[in-house]
Amino acid sequence: MNHSEAIDQKNLLNEFLTSSQLQHNGKLEIKSSQGNTWSFYYRLGRIVWATGGTHPWRRWRRHMIQQCPEIDCEKIRFRVEDVSIEYWDYNLLVILYQRQKLKREQIKVIVDNTISELLFDVVQQVNVVATGNSNTGNTVLGRERNHDIILEAPLSFTSADLSLKQVEDSWKTWSDASLVNIFPDSSPLLRQPDRLQQLVSPSVYKNFLALLNGKYTLRDLAVKMNHNPLSVARSLLPYIHKGIVELVEVPDLPLITEINNNPTSNKSVESAAPLVACVDDSLQVCQMLEEIITSKGFRFLKIHDSVQALPTIIQQKPDLIFLDLMMPVVSGYELCAQLRRISTFANTPVIIITGSDGLIDRVRAKVVNSTQFITKPIAADKVMSVLQKYLKSPRVSGKSPSHLQTLPLTGS
Repeated sequence: MNHSEAIDQKNLLNEFLTSSQLQHNGKLEIKSSQGNTWSFYYRLGRIVWATGGTHPWRRWRRHMIQQCPEIDCEKIRFRVEDVSIEYWDYNLLVILYQRQKLKREQIKVIVDNTISELLFDVVQQVNVVATGNSNTGNTVLGRERNHDIILEAPLSFTSADLSLKQVEDSWKTWSDASLVNIFPDSSPLLRQPDRLQQLVSPSVYKNFLALLNGKYTLRDLAVKMNHNPLSVARSLLPYIHKGIVELVEVPDLPLITEINNNPTSNKSVESAAPLVACVDDSLQVCQMLEEIITSKGFRFLKIHDSVQALPTIIQQKPDLIFLDLMMPVVSGYELCAQLRRISTFANTPVIIITGSDGLIDRVRAKVVNSTQFITKPIAADKVMSVLQKYLKSPRVSGKSPSHLQTLPLTGS
């Protein structure tokens, strides 16, 4: 099954039930035209894990804080290879379990909550579109069921029927509270502190100032306040309607990986010219960039296959990346978001290339935390301006810390 169409909640839930009835082994992937992707992994017709959405690392970290407060997520460091696979978040749970940092009971709760959260997000996406409140009109959802990726020996099994019933109930409660257009992954930002101060007590005002800073999502705040996202969203709704608080989109947090600070291992790296990568399925664009970039003494890496782009970038660790927006299978948006989840590439300049200079493309490029945005046709002066802005001259440059080797995952 691989098709796209505008669907309603009933048809969407039937897709999950069908996977269960077919005793599916593999992955059910849901995609929206806004670039969001949700992946649900099945084993013998039961959901064993889910990933994707807008904030996979925030979500993983949030559930760890809730269920495993004894583990300091700020002190955990991961190897790049641990997070380079598609279901990296599940892989980290397995590693922590094998190292006796997590108990199976804790993992079960994390798995159940993760699946429920992502099911809720998909259902909300469908319902917002169905009510005509989507900013992009009638969103098309693509669904694909395949057997390519199977989680062997999963640590937890979830009943699809039970999960879907719980999500239906959760969505009804959410919509009944007039929160249909309030997304739990959006972040409240205090816009009119003076008006707020006139309406609430000093203690409440102090809390609002500290928490409503555009850095924490509603789900993040729920954990901090020991509430659920429903109660947090409902309490903020009057201030949102008055324009005192605005909900804004925030990028995912970057993963944190260890680096090796052994100075002797960096000597050969420091003497090399900066490496510039181009991820574009167009041979012509890559060739044009290669001629411009290598003529100035920089090294160049061309990647035509978007599927192989992430592992290649992880292995080669370029100093700067030109990234085509429209590519088959994996778009520039998706790849940029994946890179930003890995701390090694959290600050690597990522330059989005597109044939369109539209406002929507610029906004989406900003949401996935790209560094800059240039349009086709490729002009030498534009490229050189980017290189001069973000890279040192090849004759004097040293590699950035992103080129250092990572160490194995360690716990606090």
